[in-house]
Amino acid sequence: MADGAVRQITKDQVYDAVAPTDFGAMLDLERHLNRSSAFDKIISATHDHFWDPLDPKYIDFTSVPWDLDKDDLQPDEMVPALQTDYVREHFEKHPELRVRFKNEMARWSMSAILHGEQGALNLSASLCHVLRDPGAQEYAANQTREEGRHVTAFAKYVKARWGSPLPCGQVLADLLQEIVHAPEVYKKIIGMQMLVEGLAMGAFATIYQRWHDPLAQKLTQLVMTDEAFHHKFGKIWADRTIPRLTAEEHEIVENWAAHCFQTLLFNLVAPHQMKDIYARFGLDPDKVMAAFQEIATDAERREQMKESTNIFRVLVKTLLNAGIITDRTKQFYAMYVDLDELRHEGHRMVGDDIAEDGIRYLQTINFGIDRNALARIAAE
Repeated sequence: MADGAVRQITKDQVYDAVAPTDFGAMLDLERHLNRSSAFDKIISATHDHFWDPLDPKYIDFTSVPWDLDKDDLQPDEMVPALQTDYVREHFEKHPELRVRFKNEMARWSMSAILHGEQGALNLSASLCHVLRDPGAQEYAANQTREEGRHVTAFAKYVKARWGSPLPCGQVLADLLQEIVHAPEVYKKIIGMQMLVEGLAMGAFATIYQRWHDPLAQKLTQLVMTDEAFHHKFGKIWADRTIPRLTAEEHEIVENWAAHCFQTLLFNLVAPHQMKDIYARFGLDPDKVMAAFQEIATDAERREQMKESTNIFRVLVKTLLNAGIITDRTKQFYAMYVDLDELRHEGHRMVGDDIAEDGIRYLQTINFGIDRNALARIAAE
């Protein structure tokens, strides 16, 4: 391999890639005669989960008004800062600010999701430029379309609730930049299609199950009907690639996955990302960070990861099911989650049931299918 050349670690022809500037490769006649069928099912299923964030028959962003000063969007346990004595005591002295603070933390979360969806949109589009296989390219184009509606939908939700989003946290922004601009396809697929999409499924399942806002619940379920298929694209890559890696190649892939996971685990919701929010509510950001250090122990992380919807538990399960975690790195992940327990859970992912129910809902709109009739057919 020449100095400076990109090491794609391609083990299956459907993931063969060219430089994004090499449009000439797309004009090659032979590539059109050898289209892979690996992605046909998830491409065809696009029609089953079509929805339009601009059409109120799918979701009406004006249907559920919300008073941010009186009605909290999420429960206390979903706001890590409220688990510290310093922050909790501050709002005991200023109870009039407590609900607004919780809702501002919800704004941070939804803004981060919006920025993540923008990253997924750009990454999917970048795959269209480099994947040679027409089937893989068509799938990437389909996902680009779906990520586009996610960006629209979350932007509309944030605007409806707060008027505007908050800036992207630097850690997430840096990771998204790194993944989107990576020339290696395996980095894009592991970083986005498996880890960031897996993180999103965990986050959406949590919002759907635990937030108080019906509009947020409906939005996340609709998005999950798409994300479940995006996750399958990553699984197809893993099934066709991981078993065929050399020991050296597996180590490269495993190290990249661990890098992405570690970056997200230790920084995604770190208090230093939210200094401005704390200051606006009269909190000293340095004291908040000191308080977090007292409670953000490995033991506490392990306890949180017992929840099936914990986003980091979902990420570990994704890597484990893909065969990426080996004896080299299993001790790092085992510090936080029981790997044997994850193996016994099988390949069903958190949110699969929610997404499937959402698809049945969409079928009633798109095809006029009666939900009761679907239930009767499923029972037979």
